[in-house]
Amino acid sequence: MKNIIIRYGIRSAISICALALAGWFLGQGLDYSIQEVIGYLGMVVSLLFVFFGIKHYRDKENNGIVAFGRALLIGVLITLIAALAFGILDVIYVKYINPDFMAEYYAHYVEQMKTSLPEAEFKIKLAELESQKELFSNIFMNFFLMFATVMIVGFIISLISALILQRKPTRSN
Repeated sequence: MKNIIIRYGIRSAISICALALAGWFLGQGLDYSIQEVIGYLGMVVSLLFVFFGIKHYRDKENNGIVAFGRALLIGVLITLIAALAFGILDVIYVKYINPDFMAEYYAHYVEQMKTSLPEAEFKIKLAELESQKELFSNIFMNFFLMFATVMIVGFIISLISALILQRKPTRSN
């Protein structure tokens, strides 16, 4: 089981990093909301290795059977590897590759709020955003947010995969 988790976790980590980098560099001229959709799609595609890892374990390593709990555990552990890789990659991106990203995104978000909210509500939201600005520019918080995002999506995929792939031993009389 350990080898499968590592093998499929590394595959998922490589694909999530490759797709994120491709999205960041190829989607530079796109709106942030479109980039976000592309990012989530890349995340889901790379986390399909969760399904394939559980299936491989069931079919090749465990005689065609796997309990729901074991399948979920395998999926979550594969996701953990991908989440760690993505969190580290995001820190590298924000700190070294595109250090202006946070300021650019903040300015974009403020402008979007300004055009979509009434003046009084905009001032309230801007004050909230300003109070959170330092927290979200913290590199550890940035890592945690990206890590947690992948873990949440991966948990959902692990749950669905475990439900689909669970197979109990057949009883023979």
